[in-house]
Amino acid sequence: MSTIIEETDSATMEREAARMGVTLPIEQTRVWADYQAGIDGRAPWGCVLARRDGRVVALLSLIDYHTHGYHYLRSTHGPVWASKPGEDEERELLEALAAYVHAKDHDVVFLRLDTWYETGTFPVLSTVPYNETVVVDLTGGDEEILARMRKRGRRDVRKALRESPAVCADETDAAAEDFSAYYDVMVETAERDGFEPAPQSDYEDMIRDLGPDHCRVFAARVEGEVVAWAILTVNGDEAVYYYACVRTEFRRALVPDKLLYTFCCALGERGVGRIDLMGVGNDFSPSIRSLNTFKTKFAEETTPVAPSRDVPVRRTMYQALQAAKRMRDGIRGE
Repeated sequence: MSTIIEETDSATMEREAARMGVTLPIEQTRVWADYQAGIDGRAPWGCVLARRDGRVVALLSLIDYHTHGYHYLRSTHGPVWASKPGEDEERELLEALAAYVHAKDHDVVFLRLDTWYETGTFPVLSTVPYNETVVVDLTGGDEEILARMRKRGRRDVRKALRESPAVCADETDAAAEDFSAYYDVMVETAERDGFEPAPQSDYEDMIRDLGPDHCRVFAARVEGEVVAWAILTVNGDEAVYYYACVRTEFRRALVPDKLLYTFCCALGERGVGRIDLMGVGNDFSPSIRSLNTFKTKFAEETTPVAPSRDVPVRRTMYQALQAAKRMRDGIRGE
C-alpha cells in the first residue's frame, strides 16, 4: 500500500474535510490563500490530497514563500489528517509529497509542514515552532467556560471582572476603519518585549482580506483609550488567538484576563466551539516559556500539536541553507 498525491482545489478540500469530520484550520482554506496572495513574496501554490488504498487520508494547501533568493512551500497546520497517523504513514506521505513537488516545480528547495514525527524532517531554518498549545472549550455558555479553567484562571478572571477598569468589546468594525490607535499599543509592546512589530499595513490587510466572518478584533479601553487588543481568526467552529498586545501600565491590572474572557464568551455565543491560544513553551520550544503563566491558566490541560519541520526537496541546496544558518548562529553565539 502506498500514498498517492493528487492535485485538487479548495472546494474539494472543504468537502473532503467535512467527510472526514474535521474543521479545516483557517490556514488551509481558500480565504487564507487569497489573503496570502496579497503579501509580497508569497503566492498560493496549490492544494493536494493524499490517498492510500483509494481513500483520502490527508489534505493540505501550500503557500509559496520566495525569500533570500530561494523558494519553499509552507502548509501551516497541514497536512490535515483524517486521524493521527503512525510514523510510517506520515513518512510515506512526506516522501510522496516531496517527490510530487519536485516533479512539478524545480524551484522549491524544501517544504515546511507540521509533522508529528521527526523521521525524514529537519528542525526549521527559521521561526519558532511549538508542539504544545492551550485550547479553550467555548461550549456551554459563560459560566461553563469559566468553570473549565484552572483555579488561578477562574480567580484572575473573577477579579478582573470585579476590579479591572477596562471596558472590553468587539471592535472589528472600528479597527477595520482606522487601525492607528490599535497599532500604537503594538509598538509599545514591541519596544518593551524586544521584538520588531510588523508594519501597520500587515494587520490592516489581514483584517480586510479575511473579512469579519474570519477575523475579529477585540479591544480593551480605559477612559476611552485603547490599552489592549487581540486579533482572532475564525473558521467554522474553531478560532485562533493570532495577535495580542497590551500597554505596559495595564499588564498587571488583569486587563488581558478580562479581554480574553470577553472574547471567549462572545465567540461561544456565535457558535465557535474552541479557541487555540497558539503555543506554550517546554523543552522543545523553551524560548516561549514566558507565555505559559498567562495561557495555561485558561484550561486544565495543554494539548499536543504537530510542530513545524522542514522536509528537503532539493537536498544539496537545503544542506547549503543549513550550513549558512550554522554560520549565522555561530556569529551570534547561539
